[in-house]
Amino acid sequence: MTELQNPAPAAARTPARRRRSRLQVHRRRSRLQVHRRRSRLPVHRRLHPAWLVAATGFVALIGAAGFRSVPSVLIDPLHREFGWSHATIGTAVSLNVLLYGLISPFAAALMDRFGIRRVVAVALVLIAAGSGLTVFMTQPWQLLATWGLLVGLGVGSMSMPFVATITGRWFVRNRGLVTGVMTAGGATGQLVFLPLVSALAQAHGWRTPSLVVAGTALAVVPLVLLFIRDYPSDIGETAYGAEPGSGVGVRVRVTGGASRALSVLSAVSWKPQFWLLAGGFAICGASTNGLVGTHFVSAAHDHGMPPTTAASLLATVGVFDVAGTIASGWLTDRLDSRWLLVGYYSLRGLSLMILPMLFSPHTQPSMWVFIVFYGLDWIATVPPTVALCRKFFGDDGPIAFGWVFASHQIGAALAATGAGVIRDTRGSYDLAWFLAGGLCLVAALMSGAIRGRITTGSPVDGAVVA
Repeated sequence: MTELQNPAPAAARTPARRRRSRLQVHRRRSRLQVHRRRSRLPVHRRLHPAWLVAATGFVALIGAAGFRSVPSVLIDPLHREFGWSHATIGTAVSLNVLLYGLISPFAAALMDRFGIRRVVAVALVLIAAGSGLTVFMTQPWQLLATWGLLVGLGVGSMSMPFVATITGRWFVRNRGLVTGVMTAGGATGQLVFLPLVSALAQAHGWRTPSLVVAGTALAVVPLVLLFIRDYPSDIGETAYGAEPGSGVGVRVRVTGGASRALSVLSAVSWKPQFWLLAGGFAICGASTNGLVGTHFVSAAHDHGMPPTTAASLLATVGVFDVAGTIASGWLTDRLDSRWLLVGYYSLRGLSLMILPMLFSPHTQPSMWVFIVFYGLDWIATVPPTVALCRKFFGDDGPIAFGWVFASHQIGAALAATGAGVIRDTRGSYDLAWFLAGGLCLVAALMSGAIRGRITTGSPVDGAVVA
């Protein structure tokens, strides 16, 4: 009744209400648009500590790679000063690369037992001691003790299983890519040290670069102690990219120490995937560290190329190795690792077969093509091999990869000695290149034959959540 008696005020209130309603809708739309714009802006978050651990590991691997790059440059200076044969020097290099592989599974187990920081710090000290003590040697057995034993123990304690351990504990997302980047640390060490070592050896003799490498290895020790942590859970973090509730990166209490490496070997040796991976990786070692890494400079010098030029070419391999290994890690996150290995080994084998025709006193364009290609393929095999070990052997993957890597170094040791013997008996390295090329094609066939079921967890006793 009141509304009928007073229609005007109601009519007057209606437009006001409509204006207020439109104003509220406009404000809501404005807030929504602001929210949408903000959501598209980059979110600035603190750097996950996994990246700091990986970066420190990368630097440590550079330090370890420094002295491993020395033998290929110093073979001829040692031969001239002491009169030792190529085979004798090659034997010391063989012991180094053999220990580099054989120690690695035990080092991976010791990292589980005592922690990454302690093992890596001790390893760097051994490298520094071995490289520094070489300046006093006068007999071949001293070369074996320093180059072979001490440095072999040191670099073997922080070889590729060190990479597998860090990426397995600290990363879920981008694990393959980070594996590639860290593996490239060895190539970066080669890139940094090879020209320096060659120049210092030419200008001041072989003892000066040995001391430089020793000092560099020691300089990395404080970085390892300050920045590397054993597990994300130690600092209240989760592995990078891990789902909530994931067990990746959670500290585990490990018993057995180095004996666990033997237990893992006993378990995985019953699986054909292990032997296919180990056989292929042995050929990988023979065709890289054992042959090219050790004898390329000497072989080029046989054809009239100055040692410094040959060393620079080998360092260029390191440049492209960085790009190739990182790209391989990226591909490993996206493609079947088996077929990546088939491609890598096949192309490597073909390139080695044509290498003897490329040597000359001067660097020709065809040699540059080989250097670029071989650099891209040098250790591109590591990320897919690490991924396959984790796929087939679960939590024991880093230690299993340590044994696979041991086969890599056995192949490298045999090639380092064998190529030296071929050079001494035939006066040329040509047969060594052809044999290595054929073996790479065999490795491609072995990689294509890998089949099997995925494994999760650890089949070996001795690892429980802390």
